[in-house]
Amino acid sequence: MNRTTRSRTRGAGAPIALALPALLAVAFLLLPLVAVVTQTEWGALWHHLTSHDTVLALKLSLVVSFSALGLSLLFGVPLAWLLARVDFPGKTLVRSLVLLPMVLPPTVGGVALLLGFGRRGLIGPFLEHTFGIVLTFHTSGAVVAAAFVAMPFLVISLEGTLAGLRPAYEETAASLGASPLRVFLTVTLPMVAPGLAAGSALTWARALGEFGATITFAGNLPGTTQTLPLQVYLLLQDSPEAATSVSLLLLVIAMVVLVGLRGRWAGVGGGRGPAEAPQAAEPAEAHTAPPPAADAPPPPAERWDLHADVTGFNRLALAADGGTTIAVVGPNGAGKTTLLRALLGLTPRAHAALRLGGQDVTRLPPHRRGVAWVPQSGALFPHLNALANTAYGLRAHGVARAEARAAAQDWLDRLGVGHLAHRRPHELSGGQAQRVALARALAARPRLLLLDEPLAALDQTTRAQVRHTLRGHLGGFGGVCLIVTHDPVEAVSLADRVLVLDAGRTLQDAEPAEVSRHPRSPWVARMLGRNAWSCTSRSGALDVAPAGRLVVAEPPPEGAAALAVISPEAVAVHRTRPEGSPRNVWPGTVREITASGSRLRVLVTSDEVPDLVAEITPAAAAELGLADGTRVWTSVKATDVTLVAL
Repeated sequence: MNRTTRSRTRGAGAPIALALPALLAVAFLLLPLVAVVTQTEWGALWHHLTSHDTVLALKLSLVVSFSALGLSLLFGVPLAWLLARVDFPGKTLVRSLVLLPMVLPPTVGGVALLLGFGRRGLIGPFLEHTFGIVLTFHTSGAVVAAAFVAMPFLVISLEGTLAGLRPAYEETAASLGASPLRVFLTVTLPMVAPGLAAGSALTWARALGEFGATITFAGNLPGTTQTLPLQVYLLLQDSPEAATSVSLLLLVIAMVVLVGLRGRWAGVGGGRGPAEAPQAAEPAEAHTAPPPAADAPPPPAERWDLHADVTGFNRLALAADGGTTIAVVGPNGAGKTTLLRALLGLTPRAHAALRLGGQDVTRLPPHRRGVAWVPQSGALFPHLNALANTAYGLRAHGVARAEARAAAQDWLDRLGVGHLAHRRPHELSGGQAQRVALARALAARPRLLLLDEPLAALDQTTRAQVRHTLRGHLGGFGGVCLIVTHDPVEAVSLADRVLVLDAGRTLQDAEPAEVSRHPRSPWVARMLGRNAWSCTSRSGALDVAPAGRLVVAEPPPEGAAALAVISPEAVAVHRTRPEGSPRNVWPGTVREITASGSRLRVLVTSDEVPDLVAEITPAAAAELGLADGTRVWTSVKATDVTLVAL
């Protein structure tokens, strides 16, 4: 592809009606700047910039601008976090107040500061008589004026970055035992560092160039409040050439700041944020050391039984002995993740009265509950390597650094990723990252372990490896583990019990074998690969929507609702209407044929009954000449239908 072709693929050319005004706008913005450059007396530039008054004003400008930046960081960072993370009455008004100095004429801002903090203002007399603080005609007044007009740039920039940061990182840190302040300092701030740096640079540059509010509130005293912009104003009257030179200096400083930001303030360029760093390609998993063959896990030193009464969207009671693993299954929207978040105390949708090991932790904040959470994404902190990630929970609980790192390395070794201890999350494959996330949760010594689809993003080979490792270590876990999953293999192989949720309620809570034999949910039956129809008993058979009848060996009482479960292997497929023993026969059309191991699964739709899945051999499919759209007949023996009362 040549250069001309590539340029054309980037988009259509701009129409003249838009391009011409855009060029005029660029010229309008550029012309005054060009004028400053061309009108500068370059031969006298150094003399103008090194004069006593200019150097004095420059030093004062640096003091004022950096002091204003310090004030903005001290007060603006918490304000940005509050606006991004907390809903409170009057939030819109507070945000409007933050934006107001950006649109308010600077001189009006100076008048407002004078009426508020001046010697005759609202609190000026109190500050002077109580603390001896006089802001007007003092350097501190120039700092306050600069902070007043510059702080909004920091707040707005940082608020946008915080709003774009996924809460899963902070919530995971809290579940590992980190207090809110520790989470903010060790997770939130490092992850929003690019936005903080951009906002700080803009705040400093704006404070450096402040004029109107400063001269109105603090005055224009050389060496005290006369900053570079104020000196430019005075030089225009006595020495326009020197004013042009100083203006050029301020222009260069502003351009350096904006070029250094590379569009971060405007939301373009600037690279990828830490939460979006790419992970290593999944095939890299095959080139890493396999997980070591672990011996049988030692029995836990202590067990923590679980008792929870959940209200709100979820309404259920949950009790389990320590060492129990419960698979939580159900359709999308059933309340699986809401249940986990209720146990963590992280959602207003549901509330859990929670006891762990006999201790009531209901009123405790998330970081003091002893509940560790592994979200589906893993939520490894991108600014920490695997070892520091794993040691995070121990450090949050006050464990010494050396001891925490040693324990973290031990857990990484147990899960087969110890050799990756010094890699960052973006250098790990999906399977490696999930093992590190699991090691981090287990290393934190939780009493309750919550796993939200921890293996969903892995390929089949990696999933089997991680599932084997997880099963081994859950055997030595003294608390209760809840695993949200859509995979029947995970539910059967990892769990002692299966909790089926529907609309936030418990539909079934039993051992995996019982759920497999008698699923009480159509969704679970389909998850297990079965056909499941909701039916109503009538006249010795079952009515099946939209217009079918299902004959069973032992029909339920008249009017009773039931779930009819039919194994795909029990569904026979014919090209013509079958004769003989089948009592359930329906016409249909083949809509999909997929491979399932060494057999084929054939989806048949019908106007009489719901979709039906049959499982046959490839040879049988070839003999029947099956293809998408083929008209067929399906049949099921009455004795092959399993009924579950609803």
